[in-house]
Amino acid sequence: MCGIAGGVWSSHGSGLTIDQLRAMTNSIQHRGPDDEGLWIQPPSPHPNHLLNPTWNSGVGLGFRRLSIIDLDTGRQPMGNEDGSVQIVFNGEIYNYRQLRHRLEGSGHRFSSHSDTETIVHLYEDLGTDCFKHFNGMFAIAIWDSKKNRLVLARDRLGKKPLFYWHDQDQIYFASELKALRTLPGFPQAINHAAIDAYLTYQYIPHPMTIYQGVHKLPPGHFLVFENGQLQIQRYWDIDWSYETQISIQQAKSELRDKLTAAVELRLRSDVPLGAFLSGGIDSSLVCAIAQKLLKTPLRTFAIGFSEADFDETSYAASVAKHLGTQHERFEVQPDAVGILDALVDHYDEPFSDSSAVPTWYLCELTRRSVTVALSGDGGDELFGGYERYRALQLSQQLQNYLPVGWLSQSRIIRSLPDSNARRSLLRRIRRFCEALGQPAPQRYMNWIQIFGESARIHLYQDSFIESLPDQDPFAFLQQAWTQANPIQRDPMSCAMATDLQTYIPCDLMTKVDMASMRHSLEARQPFLDYTLVQWAMSLPLKLKMHRGVGKWLLRETFKDELPAEIWTRPKMGFGIPIAKWFRTSLKDRTIDALLGTDAKCHAIFRPDAISQMINEHMQGRVNQGYRLWNLLVLELWLRKWG
Repeated sequence: MCGIAGGVWSSHGSGLTIDQLRAMTNSIQHRGPDDEGLWIQPPSPHPNHLLNPTWNSGVGLGFRRLSIIDLDTGRQPMGNEDGSVQIVFNGEIYNYRQLRHRLEGSGHRFSSHSDTETIVHLYEDLGTDCFKHFNGMFAIAIWDSKKNRLVLARDRLGKKPLFYWHDQDQIYFASELKALRTLPGFPQAINHAAIDAYLTYQYIPHPMTIYQGVHKLPPGHFLVFENGQLQIQRYWDIDWSYETQISIQQAKSELRDKLTAAVELRLRSDVPLGAFLSGGIDSSLVCAIAQKLLKTPLRTFAIGFSEADFDETSYAASVAKHLGTQHERFEVQPDAVGILDALVDHYDEPFSDSSAVPTWYLCELTRRSVTVALSGDGGDELFGGYERYRALQLSQQLQNYLPVGWLSQSRIIRSLPDSNARRSLLRRIRRFCEALGQPAPQRYMNWIQIFGESARIHLYQDSFIESLPDQDPFAFLQQAWTQANPIQRDPMSCAMATDLQTYIPCDLMTKVDMASMRHSLEARQPFLDYTLVQWAMSLPLKLKMHRGVGKWLLRETFKDELPAEIWTRPKMGFGIPIAKWFRTSLKDRTIDALLGTDAKCHAIFRPDAISQMINEHMQGRVNQGYRLWNLLVLELWLRKWG
C-alpha cells in the first residue's frame, strides 16, 4: 500500500525536476513512510522518429511505500528485464501468485516476490488488457518507452484513488490532490458544478474534482496518454440486467465459498494484520471467517463513544468473545473542532460524510497495533442492508396499488415535528411520504441527498446560480440507475447497483482510503472482491430482502456463526452526535465561520439563508445537523485551500 505521483511532458514543456517530483511524494509521505523511489527520464536528444518525429517525451515516476508484502525486494519504481517498462503502483493484487505462475511458465524472469512485478510482466504480454485479470485494489501508472505512452488504471470499485491534471502536451497524476497542488501552474480555479454536486451528495462525484481542469479517473477505467493524445476506456462493467436462477441451497453454498475465498485472499501479509469489528453483521462475518482460517487469535478493534446512541461496542465485545479474537476497545471523547480541522486539511476537497470522524479515530488507534485491517464495507450494498432499500420496496408496493402521491403534499405530513434523535420515527415517516408519487430514481435521490434542488436554489446567491453550467447533479445518479437496467431489474436491485457505482467509490472508499492511509494503515474489504460483487448483483431480490428484512441470504447462510443478538439488533451505522455538537462544542465555531464578515462562502450562499438554518437548529425546530456540517466543511475548506 503506497502513494504514487508523476507525469509525462513533451520537449516543449518544462516538465518535472527531481526536486518537484520529490515535493509531490513528500506531500503524501503518510501513504508510504517506509521507503521512497524517484525516477526521471528527460526528453531524449535523439527521439525515435519511427514513432513520432515531432513528439519527444520526458517522464517522472515517484513512489512512497508502506511495506506489506516482499519487504526486502519490492521497491518501486520497478521495471521489466530491459527497463523499457516502468511502473509505480498503489494497492494490492491478491491473485498475483496465480498470475506469476503463468508468467514464469511463459518465460518471464522475476527478481522479486512482489505483486508489482507481476503487473509489469502481464502488461508486457497483454497490454492494457492486463487490468481485466487483476483481483485487487489498485491505482497503477505504467510508462512504456517503446510506445512512448503513459497508462493509468484504477481498480473496478474505486478502492484506490487516482487524480490527474492534463494540460495540452503534459499530464500529471497522483494518489492525492495535495501532490498535484505542489506543481507550478496548478489550476486553482474552483469548479462551481463540483460545489453544486457536493451540496447534493456530500462528496464530489467522479470524474470531477473541486478544481477546474483536474479529474479523478473513474473506477474500472484506464487512461492512455500517447504521443500527446489522451484516451480513457472502461475495462470492467457488470451486466446489471442479468438475474441468475438459483436455488436457496445452491446460493448459500456459493456465498459461503466466495466470501471465504475473498477473506482468505486478504489474509496474506508480511506485517501484523487485524480487523475492524463494529458488532454489525458485515464486520462480524469477516472476523468470523478470518478467525476460522487463522491459527492464532485474530486481533480485532472497535471504537466507542460515551453517548449510548452512537456506541455499539458491547455488540463487538459479544462477537469477539464468541469468536475468541484478541479484542481491543477504544473509547474516545471527540474533539469536534480539532477533528474537523484535521479532516478538512487532509481530505483535499470538500467531503462531509460525518462517519469520517469515527473512521479517522478507529484507523489512528488500530495502527498502533497492526499495519493491515480487514473491514466489512460493501455488505449492505450487495445484500440489501440499508433501510432506504426497504423504504424503496415499500413505496413501490404502495404506488403499485394505491393513489398515494397526494401524501407528498399533505399538510399533515409536512406538519410532523422534527426530532434530534438519531432514529426519529416521525422524521423518517415524513421523508418517506414526501417522496411518494415520484419515479423510483427520484424517490431514492430524495432520501440520500443533503440539499435538494429547491433547497440549494434557496441557499445560493443569484450570481452563483448564473455561473453554474447546465448540469444537474442528479444526472450522476440517473446515469448509474439507467446503467443498472431498470427495464429488466426491480428498483431495489437498481438502487444497490447505483450505490456500487456512485456511493461506494465516491464516498465509502474515499472515506476509508483517506482516513486509513493518513495513519499508514492498509484497509482491505473482502465483500468488495469483484467476483463476489458480480455474483451477488445477479441474485434475485427475494434472496436479499425477505418480508421486509434485508441481508436474508447472509442470515440464512451464516446464522450459526455469530451470537443471536447480532442478527436481531437494530442497525446503527457509524455516526457521531452532530446535532448535539452544533448546539455545544461547534456552536461558536459554526456561527463565526458561516456568518462572520470574512466568510468565504458568502460568495456562494446568502447569509440570511444560512442564518435561518442555524436558528432553526439551535432552537430545536428543525434538525439541520447534516446540512450545517456540509456547509461548515465547505467554508473551512475554502479558507484552507480556496
